[in-house]
Amino acid sequence: MVELNGWDLNLDEMKKICFEQESVTIAAESLDRVRESRKVVEDIVLRGDQVYGINTGFGKFSDVAIADGDVDLLQLHLIRSHACGIGDPFPEKVGRAMVVLRLNALLKGYSGVREVLVQRLAELVNRGIHPVVPSQGSLGASGDLAPLSHLALVLIGEGEVYYKGKREKTENVYHRLQMKPLQLKAKEGLALINGTQAMTAMGVINYLEAEQLAQESHWIASMSLEALEGIIDAFHPAIHAARGYPEQIESADTIRSITQGSKLITHQGEKRVQDAYSLRCIPQVHGASMQSLNYVKEKLLIEMNAATDNPLILENGSVVVSGGNFHGQPIALAMDFLKIGVAELANISERRIERLVNPQLNDLPAFLSPNPGLQSGAMIMQYSAASLVSENKTLAHPASVDSIPSSANQEDHVSMGTIGARHASQIIANAYRVLAVELICSMQALEYRGVEKAAAATQKLFSSARTVVPSITEDRIFSEDIERLAEWLKGDHFAWKEIKKSIEGGTYYVDHA
Repeated sequence: MVELNGWDLNLDEMKKICFEQESVTIAAESLDRVRESRKVVEDIVLRGDQVYGINTGFGKFSDVAIADGDVDLLQLHLIRSHACGIGDPFPEKVGRAMVVLRLNALLKGYSGVREVLVQRLAELVNRGIHPVVPSQGSLGASGDLAPLSHLALVLIGEGEVYYKGKREKTENVYHRLQMKPLQLKAKEGLALINGTQAMTAMGVINYLEAEQLAQESHWIASMSLEALEGIIDAFHPAIHAARGYPEQIESADTIRSITQGSKLITHQGEKRVQDAYSLRCIPQVHGASMQSLNYVKEKLLIEMNAATDNPLILENGSVVVSGGNFHGQPIALAMDFLKIGVAELANISERRIERLVNPQLNDLPAFLSPNPGLQSGAMIMQYSAASLVSENKTLAHPASVDSIPSSANQEDHVSMGTIGARHASQIIANAYRVLAVELICSMQALEYRGVEKAAAATQKLFSSARTVVPSITEDRIFSEDIERLAEWLKGDHFAWKEIKKSIEGGTYYVDHA
């Protein structure tokens, strides 16, 4: 059970909630803040003070006053009119993450919603009722208006949800579970949709998947290094200490840990003086991508616990002011950086694939074929990897540098952060497939070299992955192998974080306990 209070939700907790279906509970002090901020809204309505989104229109209609008797109806119209997301829905776990993040933001007590509303959001999470949210249609400023409106529809018993593996109308699920739709009150509709929770939810899932992918890239690159009899001297700790980037140092340490004891690894001058960059510069490239992940993590931790709606009820209710915390630029930039970092992990992986299959670059059978000429072996797998990394280059174009005015030029600069988050998800999926191809090729090459000569760590990876993809003894439909192995890499079938540093004597080892 994860307790939410609006202030310290972290990525480990989000992983438990989104990937392991952990339940949530609300901190008592957070409910006190919710009640206090709601009283401020109710007092405004009673006094008739004109405050944006409570008794005014929205966007360009912000100067239109709303009659006292229509302030609740205003919120219903807001949700229905703004629920115009289009395209395929986000993955179900993203919808779940959106509910959690919106709930966490409202618990800060700056939004003026009722206690019953936050309790309903928690109930949706704990009952596994997840909104079906179209993935396209957000500009990423004024919040993720369209996506979050589809979330809000669920609260009023409309729209669609995922429940127990099925996509259904919300009203049908509510009827079965004897749940009553909420009637939104003043400001509540706006509080639900004025936020960055779609891009942030997608960003959280992206980060969690990309962080694992980065760990796996070290392991798979290590196997390729052995299969190509790479030179370990390039990973000497002094080289990386001389530059000073912590992530580069960690990457080199990790490669040395995985390959420790290998009889295939060579030293400078034994077979060649230097390796190609795709081997020699693994720590520099992987380390730089890890830097991008660290940046993304820092921004997500802030945004996950941020108040992003408008207006905000501040300073114990004495200040109600309109601002722009809904603008998604921080996450837009983070997602663009994530796209580039992950795309580069795939880029360098594809270059290692080329070195594994190209007979002009190694002494292995051409294209790792069991019968070169009669059988093509891994030839077209490299084509597929090359296609994916080329596609990634297009997807990596930054979404955050684009903007287009909306709402009659009232909202004249937007972040496109949700587009960036969507594209990052596509790049991550492509990168997993590229890494799967590299792993297939490096395993095949390792068989030619002699698996028994490999390090204990890579032998373990080899035996685990071979349960998913068998050896290439003759040509077959390799598409199935790639997809199956890519899915396996996303799971917890192999303990990717087993590597630990020993601080005693400066040695490194792999812990398989």
